[in-house]
Amino acid sequence: MANDKIVMVDQGNFEAEVLKSEKPVLVDFWAPWCGPCRAVAPVLDELADEMHDKVRIAKVNVDENQELAFNFGVRGIPMFLLFKGGQVADQMVGARGKSAFQELIERHTSEATEATA
Repeated sequence: MANDKIVMVDQGNFEAEVLKSEKPVLVDFWAPWCGPCRAVAPVLDELADEMHDKVRIAKVNVDENQELAFNFGVRGIPMFLLFKGGQVADQMVGARGKSAFQELIERHTSEATEATA
C-alpha cells in the first residue's frame, strides 16, 4: 500500500483508529487474493488524497482479522462500512467507481456542514 493517508487497521487498533475517530471513517474490508478488492484500491488511494479533510480511509484484511469481519457481518468482499461517531452509518458492497464512494462520503459529511451553516 503506497498511500500514507490510508490506515491499516486490525483488532488491536480498530477502536482507536475507527470507532474513536473525530472524522467519519470509510473502512474497506478486503483480502489480497480478491480481484475486485485490488481493482478498487487505486480509487481509494485517490479518495484518501482528495478527501482526507472530510474522511479517513481504513483497510481491514479479512484473512488476518476474521473476528472483525464477523462482528460487522462481512459476508462478501470488498465491503465498505462508513463509521460516523463510532457507529456504522452506511455500507456498500462490491467494487464501485469513484463517484459512488464520493456520493457515500458526501452524504455523511455534508450534513455536519449544513448544520453549522
